[in-house]
Amino acid sequence: MPTDLEIANAATLEPIEAIAWKLGISSTEITPMGKSVAKITWEALKSRFNKPQGSLVLVTSVNPTPFGEGKTVTTIGLTQALCQIGQSATCVIREPSMGPVFGIKGGAAGGGYSQVLPMEDINLHFTGDLHAVTSAHNLLSALIDNHIKQGNECRIDPTRVSWPRVLDMNDRALRDVVIGMGGPANGQLRQDRFDITAASEVMAILVLASDYANLKKRLGDIVIGESIDGNPVKVTDLEAQGPMALLLRNAFLPNLVQTLEGNPAFIHGGPFANIAHGNSSIIADKVALGAADIVVTEAGFGSDMGAEKFMHIKAATSGKAPDCVVMNVTIRSMKLHGGAFGSRGGYRPTKDELETEDVEAVTTGAATNLDRHIRNMAGFGIPVIVSINKFTSDTDAEIAALADAAHASGARNVTVTEVHSNGGAGGKDLANAVVTAVQDHVAAGRPFTPLFVNDAPIVEKMEAIATRMYKAKDVQIEAKAKKQLDKITAWGYGNLPVCMAKTQYSFSHDAGKLGAPSGFTLPVREFRLNAGAGFVVAILGNMMTMPGLPKRPAALNMDMDDDGNQVGIFG
Repeated sequence: MPTDLEIANAATLEPIEAIAWKLGISSTEITPMGKSVAKITWEALKSRFNKPQGSLVLVTSVNPTPFGEGKTVTTIGLTQALCQIGQSATCVIREPSMGPVFGIKGGAAGGGYSQVLPMEDINLHFTGDLHAVTSAHNLLSALIDNHIKQGNECRIDPTRVSWPRVLDMNDRALRDVVIGMGGPANGQLRQDRFDITAASEVMAILVLASDYANLKKRLGDIVIGESIDGNPVKVTDLEAQGPMALLLRNAFLPNLVQTLEGNPAFIHGGPFANIAHGNSSIIADKVALGAADIVVTEAGFGSDMGAEKFMHIKAATSGKAPDCVVMNVTIRSMKLHGGAFGSRGGYRPTKDELETEDVEAVTTGAATNLDRHIRNMAGFGIPVIVSINKFTSDTDAEIAALADAAHASGARNVTVTEVHSNGGAGGKDLANAVVTAVQDHVAAGRPFTPLFVNDAPIVEKMEAIATRMYKAKDVQIEAKAKKQLDKITAWGYGNLPVCMAKTQYSFSHDAGKLGAPSGFTLPVREFRLNAGAGFVVAILGNMMTMPGLPKRPAALNMDMDDDGNQVGIFG
């Protein structure tokens, strides 16, 4: 089979105006960013705010493994398949970050015959949205330190500035830094940190804001630290919301591209699901739902991460819950969680070990890890369809064992999906199952049932997620975190949603605990207030908000030839 890059380069892309027209969006309602990418104009967005909304399908997954489960491939492939069976469909996915592109993934635009194009542009800079988020975030950082130096009218306590700096790259050396060195001319000497741009509150605001006015208001509501008097200092106190919003003016507009089969696709926003809320933008969803009957979107990492945050943060903000959940799973992931490669995560099996039939391990993994994911999602009152992303080494016995276990756990349907090798044609069974599930769910009018009411206290929300979704015994809030939570509550933010920042590799805070661990104590190390985004981040265990690079970064496999062509990149 050709590489992803070879497949992408062999494709003939349709003009972006023709792609827009398939959604009823005219050429005057887009701003082309080259031949094959466009921004949807603000006027087009405004005209569609009150349009009837289609049905939303959320693609999620089991806990990710080093082998890759192909969640984005399934999302794109399902969209192509829905269009092949005559449905009006599109997808909304997140923008790749330079961090994982140059770190581990090497690309995040799908793969095989289920890609969004132009793949190379999407993976490298794209329309500059993440750079705009970085600039807006760091503009505020610069204004804070300048304000402190220039008289400090807001009486900001330099030792209690909570607003970090950000960079769209994995760089562990920047996790803790000292700024202002070199004397008074360079500002106040103080400790600071860098997060990756995907973890920025500005990124969260970009994807949760409903319009320009709401974007500006949310930026103004950001709490950057504490005054000497012990009060929260907001962006409005610094009058920084206007210039920040201006830097985000174009980034706020959703990006339109196409799948390998010429179907419309939106790409907008890029928060990670392990350290942020991990979903694409509400405004992209809204324009897509107003233009297509079925919209497919994906939540980052496993369902305990991005999908849980979709239900409790994104849906609570947008008012739109999914009408169906697709649970993406692979045979090899179930082997891992079934103990085929050891009892703890971290071991990388050889190709032969990975492809050796092991029905027992598949059954064990599905009866533990997959079972919990299915039951968690079904608990929200939404039908769950399991999509087995098939690899050539998967045996019939392994697939049958996985399907039996998924049905026993309450999956409405189980399909084998081969969209990586066959494009939309390899996902028709999944597409038909999704259409039936969506129609039945909408007709039944079943209520969406989150784990708690919106105004429940932070601790109550956190304990519900920990004990009911992760199956922890209890939550242990460390002394430092307890003081932070007390302050957040005293400032009037004690009933915000909670964004759990933890490892994606396990239901627990320990990446090495495979399967479906239970009965553990979940440690909360830190609370961070994201008042503008409208949630509080709970940092669990040793979770970092600035990733590091692996021993051999994916960047070392990338190059450019003498004619400017990309070489050895993205598969």
